[in-house]
Amino acid sequence: MTGGGEAAVQGLRSELIDNVLWLTIDRPKRMNAVDLATIGALRDTVDSAGENPDVRTIVITGEGTAFCTGADLAAGAENPSDPAVTMDTANALIRSIATVPVPVIAAVNGPAAGFGVSIAIAADFTYAAESAYFFLSFVNVGLMADGGSSLLVPAAIGRARAAEMALLGNRVSAADADRFGLVGKTLPDDQLLDHVRTVAARTAAGPRRALALTKQALNAATLGALDEALEREKAGQTELLTSADFFEGATAMLQKRPPR
Repeated sequence: MTGGGEAAVQGLRSELIDNVLWLTIDRPKRMNAVDLATIGALRDTVDSAGENPDVRTIVITGEGTAFCTGADLAAGAENPSDPAVTMDTANALIRSIATVPVPVIAAVNGPAAGFGVSIAIAADFTYAAESAYFFLSFVNVGLMADGGSSLLVPAAIGRARAAEMALLGNRVSAADADRFGLVGKTLPDDQLLDHVRTVAARTAAGPRRALALTKQALNAATLGALDEALEREKAGQTELLTSADFFEGATAMLQKRPPR
């Protein structure tokens, strides 16, 4: 298959080109912060791709200057949902990225914050533009790391550096993410997509079943406790999403002031 039509739904664009499914989070006015509908659409699209023999690789990136800046707090305030439903939907997306039987490449073209970090590092290959950064911003609004990041981040960079990201809310530059091992490679902004296309072309031309089994084996060795981490995060985050600390943290962020 040499090409395919482009589709857009719920803040997500998808295009199949030469057996590579390009998924672009398309909410640039919100720096690609995702609402519940977009998370669900991304999960459904990844799941469908795993069942489509024409899809040999998936690329996830963001429209404009951001990759994904996490959950859209403004959308959540306007249309609140059951915290358990929110967590189940988010966790399902991370499981889909980790288990879909084709390689997934995250092209981190700009800031990845909160749940956006989880989307980026749940992928099999994570490449970042030099202007990108990684920011586990949860603690700053009274929440805990979720999206599997309590496992994914220390699995990549170790407990000490993960603690500085998750407990202090420290921002990590793309250069440091490369040095720490959080990403496979950091590239100049104008070279990121060319590099991703090169890797995607290679995996798309590779043996699909062998790649699927290799991915499964690597994840079993390094992410075998992912389900348990997601369940712990769901329990903690479901509590915190109804707390006074989160209400104040979210309100302060929306009002662009320090939390009290």
